[in-house]
Amino acid sequence: MFIRETTLTVLDFETTGSVPGFDTEPWQIGLVALENGRVEPTQTFESLIRVDANRPFNAYAPGDHHKRRDEIAAAPEVSKVWKKLEGWVTGRPLVAHNACVEKKFLRKMAPMHHFGPWVDTLKLSRQAWPDAPTHKLEDLIVGLCLTDRVREDCPAGGPHDALYDAVACAVLLEHLLTLPGWGNLEIE
Repeated sequence: MFIRETTLTVLDFETTGSVPGFDTEPWQIGLVALENGRVEPTQTFESLIRVDANRPFNAYAPGDHHKRRDEIAAAPEVSKVWKKLEGWVTGRPLVAHNACVEKKFLRKMAPMHHFGPWVDTLKLSRQAWPDAPTHKLEDLIVGLCLTDRVREDCPAGGPHDALYDAVACAVLLEHLLTLPGWGNLEIE
């Protein structure tokens, strides 16, 4: 199955980060559809995910969680978020930058479901640009001059906002598909 011939869900979680004695938990999710190799900015989903107000966050975890702790503590529980995003992530190929993170949190949300196949833009970017100084999503977006394109589809966000990062990942894949030799990329 070719990426350009199907609809994929591109997703990103923001997390609490690692803190001794606590499992890492997601506090935000963002999703966007990629249809026939193009970002579909009208098809998005984003939500905060409840994390106990007393649970510590890693002080160095990216994102604006420190400003949103009250919102996060009052956000919907994982089970309620799952009901809204289930149709986005079941029965569809999924895309993420460093997909092992998103795989882990989806499995925790719905351990009885099977997800994928997966497209990992981190792995693809390492193949496409092996000499890039970094393969972090934000750095690739800046280095490839795709920031304006991401902001066009997600004007309210910024790096380390789940929806913004999902859109950035989708834009990166969209760009990759325009490169010579990459247009017929298959989903494995």
